[in-house]
Amino acid sequence: MKFEIFTPLGFTVRTSEEYWQRLIIKHPDSEELEELVRLALATPDEVRRSTRDAEVLLFYRVRGEERWVVAVARRLNGNGFLITAYQTDAIKEGETVWLK
Repeated sequence: MKFEIFTPLGFTVRTSEEYWQRLIIKHPDSEELEELVRLALATPDEVRRSTRDAEVLLFYRVRGEERWVVAVARRLNGNGFLITAYQTDAIKEGETVWLK
């Protein structure tokens, strides 16, 4: 297991080392952002529900002026798992479910 992070929404998000390696192939800059991804899950600035899938949540953490790290997780049967993580300059639309 790469990490298991308890979120402020009351569930844990997990990812394996193998899955993390696949994620950084798709988003190479995420390799250096691992600690910020963990922080985005544990202490996000904002969490939004995906407009496409109600079981998918986007955990945002400020990285700098007009810049965020987002950890995207799916909650299924009470368990969470990381789908992807990346940097962005815009927060996506969607219902806000948690604010710092």
